[in-house]
Amino acid sequence: MNWNDLLAAFALYLVLEGIVPFANPSGFKHFMRQMIELPDRQLRNIGLGSMIAGAILLYLVR
Repeated sequence: MNWNDLLAAFALYLVLEGIVPFANPSGFKHFMRQMIELPDRQLRNIGLGSMIAGAILLYLVR
C-alpha cells in the first residue's frame, strides 16, 4: 500500500460523508439530534459495528 491509496480512501470518505448533508440538510439535522439523545453505550456499539463491517468489506475487496 502506498500513500496514494490512503489519500484516495480518505478523499472517498469525505465525498461519501458529504452526500447526506448536501442532499437533505434538514433530515441530517434531525438525524444528528436523534444521535445526541442516544446513550454512549449504544453509540459505541454502532461505531464498533461500523468498524467491523468496514474491516470485513476491506478484507473482501483487497
